[in-house]
Amino acid sequence: MCSSALWCLMSIQSNHLFPPSSPLSFSKRGFSVRSFGTGTHVKLPGPAPDKPNVYDFKTTYDQMYNDLLRKDKELYTQNGILHMLDRNKRIKPRPERFQNCKDVFDLILTCEERVYDQVVEDLNSREQETCQPVHVINVDIQDNHEEATLGAFLICELCQCIQHTEDMENEIDELLQEFEEKSGRTFLHTVCFY
Repeated sequence: MCSSALWCLMSIQSNHLFPPSSPLSFSKRGFSVRSFGTGTHVKLPGPAPDKPNVYDFKTTYDQMYNDLLRKDKELYTQNGILHMLDRNKRIKPRPERFQNCKDVFDLILTCEERVYDQVVEDLNSREQETCQPVHVINVDIQDNHEEATLGAFLICELCQCIQHTEDMENEIDELLQEFEEKSGRTFLHTVCFY
């Protein structure tokens, strides 16, 4: 792997709480990264836990930003959602849904077991065309800014190690075991095929 770029995909439920700067940080280290959600809608925190703001994946970050600005500028400024959306819209116009993407990746990283299951299920339901392997790895990361930031560093380090392996297919299990011991987190891993 050390001579080629690693094509990565980061997937989370609603494609919004992983630090939006993460794909930029990864690209600075030589990775081609895109982020996706796997849910049916984009859900942002609302005025109460049982009242999220729900948007279609076709809704732009700019539209979400303006909607929340109109609803309650103080609340969404205080909880960081407006800042996050402002950063996101500088990276791409709108969230993307994994199930609608037919691009090929070397590695898919998820941050929640439920999302990992959705990604694996979707990949296994697709017709295999090239039989190119894709490694799907999950490490659970709590859905808050601090944990997401720490998780981004952990995942970036993992990607760097994977990129420098001589034979990813034969070395990845041992590498993941080392990361589990080092981080105290459990990693799930499977291989699917395009």
